[in-house]
Amino acid sequence: MAEFDDIRAEDARTAAQIEADVGVEQIADIYAKALLGATENAGNSAEVLEEFDALVDEVLDKYPDFEAVLISGLIGHDEKVGALDRVLGKQISPLLLNFLKVVSRHGRLDCLRAIHRQTGRMFDELQGRVEIELTTAAPIDAQVIATIVEKLRAAMGAEPLLRTTVDPEVIGGVVLRVGDTVHDGSIANQLKNIRKQMIDRSVHEIQSRRDRFRNPAGN
Repeated sequence: MAEFDDIRAEDARTAAQIEADVGVEQIADIYAKALLGATENAGNSAEVLEEFDALVDEVLDKYPDFEAVLISGLIGHDEKVGALDRVLGKQISPLLLNFLKVVSRHGRLDCLRAIHRQTGRMFDELQGRVEIELTTAAPIDAQVIATIVEKLRAAMGAEPLLRTTVDPEVIGGVVLRVGDTVHDGSIANQLKNIRKQMIDRSVHEIQSRRDRFRNPAGN
């Protein structure tokens, strides 16, 4: 399809030129933008993302041998395109299929899962949804979760997609991750901060005494 032949292909070439030590997420970011740009132009972002979800959940997760073919450096682009056509040609939209072929042409099918995650995140942001992870020392009940969601919704002006986890090492309080930002309100973190403050204060006092010893008053 023409969507990816010009600017989309240019985005993909840019990703292919990134040095190997650059994180996969940065590469995925470029491809995710290209895919969302094409789906927005076509007016079918939600539908294509559902297909992408199904591709990962129903194909890659269940048929690891097929994924191994896609990510293998020993199998050429033409062979991978043939495999994509045979397995997915009648199962997904031409837009998504063509996108996968573009990714294959630039040797980045090994980043497909990262591209999927990043595309989902970007789409959520466009829809005013924000991923949030809440970590507590013990499970919390549904009513408390509902209250937290409501407060987050009011504070952020967006729809929070809350995921809860339990970590016994969180002595108390909560650890809240919003996107890439962590808000650590746990007692464990507070104790660490207090300890650091005590050490800093002790160092300051020692330095002050040393300065007074070196420079006694009246000399």
